[in-house]
Amino acid sequence: MTPEQDQADAMMGKALLAAAEFNQFDQAATDRIVKAVFQAAFNARISLATMAAEETKLGVWQHKVIKNVVASLLVYNDICDETTVGVLAHDERLGITEIAQPLGPIFAITPMTNPTSTVIFKILICLKSRNPLIISPHRRAAKCSGETARICYEAALAAGAPEDCVQFLAGGSRELTHAFMAHPSLALILATGGTGLVTAAYSSGTPAIGVGPGNVPVLIDPSADLPFAVESIISSKTFDNGTVCASEQAVVVERAIHAAARAEFERQHCYFANPAEIKKLEAVAIDPKTGGMHADIVGQSAMEIGRRAGVQLPPDTVIIMLPLDKVGPDEPLSGEVLAPLLAFYVEEHYAAACNRCISLNYRGGVGHTAAIYANDDARIREFGDLMNSGRVVVNTPSSQGGVGGLFNTLRTSFTLGCGSGGKNSTTENISARHLLNIKKVCRRRPNAEWNAFDQSKFLDATLDADTLCAQYTKNF
Repeated sequence: MTPEQDQADAMMGKALLAAAEFNQFDQAATDRIVKAVFQAAFNARISLATMAAEETKLGVWQHKVIKNVVASLLVYNDICDETTVGVLAHDERLGITEIAQPLGPIFAITPMTNPTSTVIFKILICLKSRNPLIISPHRRAAKCSGETARICYEAALAAGAPEDCVQFLAGGSRELTHAFMAHPSLALILATGGTGLVTAAYSSGTPAIGVGPGNVPVLIDPSADLPFAVESIISSKTFDNGTVCASEQAVVVERAIHAAARAEFERQHCYFANPAEIKKLEAVAIDPKTGGMHADIVGQSAMEIGRRAGVQLPPDTVIIMLPLDKVGPDEPLSGEVLAPLLAFYVEEHYAAACNRCISLNYRGGVGHTAAIYANDDARIREFGDLMNSGRVVVNTPSSQGGVGGLFNTLRTSFTLGCGSGGKNSTTENISARHLLNIKKVCRRRPNAEWNAFDQSKFLDATLDADTLCAQYTKNF
């Protein structure tokens, strides 16, 4: 046994005891706990946001307050009336009753980009489903994540929650993380982080829901309200300096409107870099070892990125636009960059613009999110059909639209399922319902169709499939 395995065993033992106790709670007791945690997290929204900004040195603290509000208030409003204990549904005609059961201990990995809000979110949905959790924070956000967990845990205990229903893994090594992920008593890994971490979660042998990069394309159709579209995109891409994985990564326009689109972006304080400046920006934004975004650029402002790259920007610049004509590894800035850098593509016609969005979609963001601005319903439907993404947001800032609850009726979530394309089991916004085992109690029907059917007919070689199927259907 290694020290890492010993620590994992000890914490998992506590989690199993909490799970056993939690399994006995009714819906009312569960809901009291969830409400108390929501209230405590909401009341600490400002202090936790400022702590996160100070520790991680990225993003905008005021925007992190909004994230904490979404993770507490909006998530609570989304789940508060949901049944997660006992009978979920009963169909008298079919004789089927669905009963909710907790999964068991959950290992919750949280990111540096949304450290306090993701902790709040995962605690709320785990407690709502009566699952104890062990939180593993990003090492560069351990302090603010730990404080968030402490506030939520103490509120849960005061409301009657089981001891150790929330545990926090401070300063964990890679070996310790792997010991937890592969632990035989662990029920689920709920992972939010980089590609390597998510891959490790799926390779652990434990069921996992992991979310990786977005690389969100946004198409501005000629039918769109252009000033509105540009304003909306800017509000999304600058939100917390672009740290939301659902934020736009590339704008795609048809040539017929590209001059007007560029002028509108410039009017709203976006700077279009020239080829030489793009190379300078690439040098600071892209890690040459991985070909992906450099961690030090995440969540920095456009002005700070320009300063680091040696690119002179107008003092009111909010986003640096990158006119590109290729997508792929040989164009590193065509991938996800969680900062106010926004690729800009011009295509000859609508079909080419859609194809460009598809290429961007497959450049590290399969299954995640895509966006379109249009007032042509046929274009919107076609775009929605073509994109391989779990969510297509329409005339909506994708950062806020993807998480749900603000501009649409998607479930409010900080874990956005990406389906099979993203190696996820679902394309839905993850919530408490995804953390339940749903047991079906199936009653025998008094006139069971199978028993009423003359099964001896299966032995008649002269009867074909269509005939037998018709007779069985008629009997049914």
